[in-house]
Amino acid sequence: MDPIALLAILAALGYAAFYLIMCAAFPFGHCRRPRCQGGRLYSRIYTKAFRDCPRCEGTGRRVRIGRRVYEYLRGEYKAGNR
Repeated sequence: MDPIALLAILAALGYAAFYLIMCAAFPFGHCRRPRCQGGRLYSRIYTKAFRDCPRCEGTGRRVRIGRRVYEYLRGEYKAGNR
């Protein structure tokens, strides 16, 4: 096997393992909505007016995609074992 291809495969597996560890240790990430600042969306015109961000529900944090997939698969596994 070509050493460059082997290195690319090992790098991809390493990144996947790192992401799984991050999802297990830290299930929440920052809200990625562009104007969300700690869970608040400020008005563009009047800077003191704000409302809670609907994506993160005003927390400023969101569940990582990998954690959502893990929870879904765990729920399916538990539902199949009944």
